[in-house]
Amino acid sequence: MKFEMATLYSGFAARRAQVAYAFADRRAERGASIKAMFCDVFGHFHRTVVAKRRHSVIVPAIAMALLLGGCAGVGGLSADAPAAVKRDAVAARAQARWERLIQRDLAGAYEYMSPASRATMPLDLYKAKHKVGLYRSVKVDDVNCEADTCTVKLSLTYDYKRFKGVTTPLTEKWIISQGQAWFVDRG
Repeated sequence: MKFEMATLYSGFAARRAQVAYAFADRRAERGASIKAMFCDVFGHFHRTVVAKRRHSVIVPAIAMALLLGGCAGVGGLSADAPAAVKRDAVAARAQARWERLIQRDLAGAYEYMSPASRATMPLDLYKAKHKVGLYRSVKVDDVNCEADTCTVKLSLTYDYKRFKGVTTPLTEKWIISQGQAWFVDRG
């Protein structure tokens, strides 16, 4: 009986091995065809012609430089910019922020806050902190910039209960970071 089982088992193992080898051959053929397709497609980008090789290196290098330059704020506002440029940019951003507040667009005004201020104050808290509908107009009186910080002096006109058209001076801090001027909320 042991002899018969051994013969039966060996016959089964031989047939199983043939099926496994057939699958392995097909898998190898399929892998080779995928590899050949990849090499054909990839070969269009990397020809042996010198000009093609140069372009295949130069174009991605330029794209990477532009991408990284955009992240670093190249071409935008920086602490090294001339004082007049910084003053004009910060004054425009401060005026735009207050115009959003006057128009009751708190989400839009929230976008002018520095990334650090936004990280510490969520939008819903910012909305709860500000009363809308009181402000009438704003005028930027003076902007004083030193390196990457600016102080903006404003005249804010607002309505409060029975007092209409009250004008009060206001001082804000702005920073220059990531190629842009940002409002710093002092809590």
